[in-house]
Amino acid sequence: MKSLRNTVHLIGRLGNDPEINEFKNGMRKATFTLATSDSYKNKEGEKVENTQWHRLVVWGPKVKVVENYLKKGQEICIEGSLTYNQWEDKEGTKHYTTEVVVNDLLMLGGKK
Repeated sequence: MKSLRNTVHLIGRLGNDPEINEFKNGMRKATFTLATSDSYKNKEGEKVENTQWHRLVVWGPKVKVVENYLKKGQEICIEGSLTYNQWEDKEGTKHYTTEVVVNDLLMLGGKK
């Protein structure tokens, strides 16, 4: 039996400028959203666009690339893995997030 991998490939546009965080241990993290869109024609022949938003996280040396070159609206292609997180706030309410931890990224489009 082949081993299964948790792999995600997305092509989309940044929904915001990346946010960079640096931790006491020197590790750096970049977070940003990515919009992906699919379109189809409905019964009336009108184009309908469906946009999904994804939360992306980048760790390590790639943070420098993200920090220096990625901006809101830029088109990129990423390969990463899905992670699911949950936590409880002070009031006892559970919160859930799904993130894509980016392993590789490619900037698309021409120079602006």
